[in-house]
Amino acid sequence: MSAETTSKAGRQIAWQSVITVISAAILIGAEVFGAAFAGGWALAILFGLGDTGAHILQALLFAIGVFVMIGFIRGAQRIEPFTKRA
Repeated sequence: MSAETTSKAGRQIAWQSVITVISAAILIGAEVFGAAFAGGWALAILFGLGDTGAHILQALLFAIGVFVMIGFIRGAQRIEPFTKRA
């Protein structure tokens, strides 16, 4: 047996931490992506960009939201580890 197999065998999934992070990600994701779509629409109206401009801005803000969510989940995983030693 290799050291890697032994170290993985001694770990268990911490379901309470996983559920906590996923629940928070759903809540924060709804806010982030809702703000991306509303912000894209509002900025397009403000600058007179029309429907196509609104869709482009929404896509850009959505992509930024994806990076925000990735950062959130990585940070949350450091605070609430998904695995624990058995």
